[in-house]
Amino acid sequence: MVVTPQEIAKLQIYLREKFSNNSFRVKIRPDTDDSIEVLLGEEFIGVIYKDEDEGELSYAFHMTILEEDLPEL
Repeated sequence: MVVTPQEIAKLQIYLREKFSNNSFRVKIRPDTDDSIEVLLGEEFIGVIYKDEDEGELSYAFHMTILEEDLPEL
């Protein structure tokens, strides 16, 4: 399911407002059109997938956190 430029713009605005952080950037992923990349500044942090089920449109944000990136306690 193709993510349109208008949807990309809306999702970027949503993330910036929701997290009070204008460093969020949303952009097209190379070689696929069913999802988009989410960056915080220049760092890739996740992917948003578009889904339509029974006429309802939704977006799922998937963020992987590597154990090596977690702080020591």
